Amino acid sequence: MFQIGDTINVRDRMQRSYSYQIDAPAGCDFAADFQPHFTPKEMLEMGIFEGKYCNDCQPELPADWFDTAKTGKVADPALNYFQIKSRQPLAVWREKGWIRGPDPRGWFQWYCRYFLGRRLFEIDDWQIKRWRSFRRHAAQVRANCDPGDWMCRPRQRQALLQWAHDPFV
Repeated sequence: MFQIGDTINVRDRMQRSYSYQIDAPAGCDFAADFQPHFTPKEMLEMGIFEGKYCNDCQPELPADWFDTAKTGKVADPALNYFQIKSRQPLAVWREKGWIRGPDPRGWFQWYCRYFLGRRLFEIDDWQIKRWRSFRRHAAQVRANCDPGDWMCRPRQRQALLQWAHDPFV
């Protein structure tokens, strides 16, 4: 795991010369209003983004995150926890303004870097507000599903997982 003061140099398909510094201990010192239900490692183990999220950026992240991660060479909805198609093309994310700052893969890439200890306060505030607003999906699941019926609204549940919220509400 990285230490405070370490510089992480990124070299993958989407970023060739980006680097960032670790400013906080990994998994600690989160903003008070940001309390994710899962770590990035837990999310990868459970199955997110059809197994095709961090394939070319694994060297930037701790190797143990991928020991039991569900990944594949091609996008496969069966790798998702709720086994449904759950991703949109990156072009849609860009079009909607969901990509901002130095994280070209969006929210989960930001969360991985934040979890590791990178702090970029303006971007962090924006992403945390987006994370908080995503809770509305949990309210919709609660309002429309019987307790324990995990296959009710599987697309929303998968999305909650991909945003580090509890999909088993």
